[in-house]
Amino acid sequence: MRIVIPDDYQRVVQQLDCFSLLEGFDVRVYHDAASDPDVLAERFADAEALVLTRERTRIDAALLARLPKLKLISQTGRAGPHLDLEACRERGVTVAEGTGSPIAAAELTWALILNARRQLREAMNGLYAGHWQVNLGRRLYGQTLGIWGYGKIGQRLARYARAFDMRVLVWGSEASRQAAIADGYEAAPTREAFFEQADVLSLHLRLVPATRHCVSATDLARMKPDALLVNTSRAELIAPGVLLAALDRGRPGQAALDVFEQEPILQADHPLLAHPRILCTPHLGYVEKHSYEAYFGEAFANVRAFATKVAATGTVKCP
Repeated sequence: MRIVIPDDYQRVVQQLDCFSLLEGFDVRVYHDAASDPDVLAERFADAEALVLTRERTRIDAALLARLPKLKLISQTGRAGPHLDLEACRERGVTVAEGTGSPIAAAELTWALILNARRQLREAMNGLYAGHWQVNLGRRLYGQTLGIWGYGKIGQRLARYARAFDMRVLVWGSEASRQAAIADGYEAAPTREAFFEQADVLSLHLRLVPATRHCVSATDLARMKPDALLVNTSRAELIAPGVLLAALDRGRPGQAALDVFEQEPILQADHPLLAHPRILCTPHLGYVEKHSYEAYFGEAFANVRAFATKVAATGTVKCP
């Protein structure tokens, strides 16, 4: 089976222990961030299977129509809006999804919160430039952590906050708010109160039609002038352009971002990277050794299982 793995930005996939699962297959790995449909069609022309890293590669109906040999898309993590599942079904392409883990994403979120609040990047830049103690950060003790979305990552963040003696305030669905109360945390009485009371507000929602652009300019205008907004989930949760405008107006006072509408960002003068009160990381939430071994291990195992079934039966029906 011919397998193509696109978008290995870090050149790490072939170094993973689990890569041995693809031994015996014809595997090609690309290390850039190609998005041009013509380039992708050429690279995928002979592929019988694609292994996709999360949502880095968009596979739509037009591209699928140019890939007659494709039989399988093995997805690390869940299939998202980057993948046209209906078109896959129509063309007989099986999609194998993987699972995920909240651990690395929760740890990265907490690292961003600590870094932004203590202003570590500015302090470290000053030190490496020959200056000593150039700024003054803030502690987390006694502050309110607002968590929108009390799923696996949100629950883990709440436990971190409790260890730091923070107040935890949860917003989200009724089920999320009730689960938070059952765990001993507070549920915000209203959306308005949630944005008004949080000193640090972290978004942990899946991107679906109901959550796209759910954070509005009005929401951000309610935040405290020294509050921190953190987004390690999806950039599209925030309405286009409103975060930069809100920061320029002074509410909230800071932002920490791990996700962007267009990825990867390769321009140092990008408005989000250039803003003095935004701390940015290059979508590192899931980019961690143990997570990669788990995600790619599952994706590669799904490829082997599919190939074995094809060899045994001569065909595999799409789900």
